[in-house]
Amino acid sequence: MKFNRIILMILDSVGIGEMPDAASFGDTGADTLGHIDEIRGLTVPNMEKLGLGMLRPFKTVAKKQINGAYAATMRECSPGKDTITGHWEFMGIINRQAFPEYPDGFPEEIMTVFTEKTGYGYLGNKPASGTVIIQELGDEHVRTKKPIVYTSGDSVFQIAADEDVIPLEELYRICEITRNEIMVGDHAVARIIARPFVKRETGYVRTENRRDFALEPPFPTALDLLKGAGIKVGAIGKIEDMFAKRGITHSIHSHNNAESCRDTLKLMEGELDTGFIFANLVDFDMLYGHRRNVQGYGDALEAFDKELEKFMNRYLRENDLLMLTADHGCDPSYHGTDHTRERVPLLIYSPGLKSKGILPERSCFTDIAATVLENFGIAHVLPGNSFLGELS
Repeated sequence: MKFNRIILMILDSVGIGEMPDAASFGDTGADTLGHIDEIRGLTVPNMEKLGLGMLRPFKTVAKKQINGAYAATMRECSPGKDTITGHWEFMGIINRQAFPEYPDGFPEEIMTVFTEKTGYGYLGNKPASGTVIIQELGDEHVRTKKPIVYTSGDSVFQIAADEDVIPLEELYRICEITRNEIMVGDHAVARIIARPFVKRETGYVRTENRRDFALEPPFPTALDLLKGAGIKVGAIGKIEDMFAKRGITHSIHSHNNAESCRDTLKLMEGELDTGFIFANLVDFDMLYGHRRNVQGYGDALEAFDKELEKFMNRYLRENDLLMLTADHGCDPSYHGTDHTRERVPLLIYSPGLKSKGILPERSCFTDIAATVLENFGIAHVLPGNSFLGELS
């Protein structure tokens, strides 16, 4: 069966158990969904209907599946566990070499150039939790007007600043300089991230004006091929940032899960009557995974499950295909604050499908790209194995 429209929603960081190579990433035993299920429990009746409970043993997620639903687990081929690696792989790019990381902070020669080219000094320059470092250095930042620089277990150069000290457009300018003139060549990290914050009575809090300045994909992705073939391509949330705005015809830069669901429905009901919609739901990762908040993560999953009911029962047409998956794990019960190297679930649904099933584990995220491109009849040389023919 071919579909007029495919909606791919990334539940950012919703992993389903460690990858075979998790030990090499320091992630032995990581299990985002499994540990939330064990510690807190989950009430997700709509994801149950799509077969989530069929993918592994759960305590509180039932084994069931409705007609029209297919489910599988997926492994990541690229040697990474960061957002851009996962998203690029969904669209057909396998990174054979991991992006550079800086577990001890950035070298002095990099920070000297940063100071010279941006016109600012800096504070921090170490791995840190973003919510912690702004409390630690926020007052000094306000006093000195120096941006706070930090990194994490991912390939990122993060720049935090109070919006009243360094206005947003200036912060974005600093990030663009860092992306285009400083973190290049051997130091080309996956993302430069603007992390604005403000002062409140309880301390410093991050705002939703974050922006990601990602590397440009090294060759055409499935998005580029779709757009080139005249297919409408919608991007929701930080998707446009992950692909340097390439291969996209319609974009809404949503800030949180609720907005991403709302804006996906807006495109579905509006200009994207056909084509491909690619959405990211960031809250699972940003607000709860990195902050190791099991209760909040579970709350967010249950809130999304209620939104999912709208898609399934009101907005999806007979010739629509919905796919839910994740880009990596971020086990909120695990040590540290970084992403975790995990398999991810793949939940598929269309009202037009009258059968159901559990598909074999996908060996690479690129199977998503292969499936989307086959559906729209686009020839390509990207890696991946389409599962379109298995949905029958």
